[in-house]
Amino acid sequence: MNIVENYQENRRKFLLKSARTIGLVVLGSLTWSAYLSEVKASNLILRPPAALKEDDFLATCIKCGLCVEACPFDTLKLAKPGDNLPLGTPYFVPRDIPCYMCVDIPCVPICPTDALDEKKVKNKDGAFEIRQMQMGVAVVDIKSCIAFWGIQCDACYRACPLLGEAIEIVYEKNERTGKHAFLKPVVNTDICTGCGLCEKACVTEKPAIFVLPREVALGKAGDHYIKGWDETDEQRVKNANIEKTKTNINKDSAIDSLNSDMKDLLE
Repeated sequence: MNIVENYQENRRKFLLKSARTIGLVVLGSLTWSAYLSEVKASNLILRPPAALKEDDFLATCIKCGLCVEACPFDTLKLAKPGDNLPLGTPYFVPRDIPCYMCVDIPCVPICPTDALDEKKVKNKDGAFEIRQMQMGVAVVDIKSCIAFWGIQCDACYRACPLLGEAIEIVYEKNERTGKHAFLKPVVNTDICTGCGLCEKACVTEKPAIFVLPREVALGKAGDHYIKGWDETDEQRVKNANIEKTKTNINKDSAIDSLNSDMKDLLE
């Protein structure tokens, strides 16, 4: 091989390596941007029972999929590209397959990193307690719920595993007809676990009752509001640190201000 042929061969190899490098960089950039967009779109995701707060969960979950394998109803899924969720993390969609609230909650103890924390779903005796699952909370859209139209429907109420507790039926007179009653479903947010069985059972085309993450669905009154009729809540007043403030008022300045012709206030 002469010098010219050797030069041309080396040049071809260089161009080939450069093209491969550029391709890998572009592919990596696209993958990273896709990953970022998946992460940003995850504020409405529903996690398995006993999941840590979202930021802590994402930092702790190793995406092993053991919780998904342990679920006997195939409720849990691992997020894949295009789901607009953090890739490889477990989640569920109640309208597809809700959580059937297994008594032994098999998806939790199998977690190797405590991203699903057993302590959050165990009672004082160390036994699993389905009432403590708190995956989300159900919300009723009164505009599309046919029970609020006056049509008798209690599908969500009947589907609830905590019958008569998490969802209550409130009876109200139908003033429009004068002889019928509204059977309105009302969610008790303190008891609702967010299992989604109500959402699955809803008879409307798009569910009028649906589950949202608790931090999204629930408001917060603030520590400065006290329920005076609740002894437990009122105890916060007794335990509060009382700080007294004193405002120093110059009486002479106040009198001068009252006796002035307001010119000094307008300057």
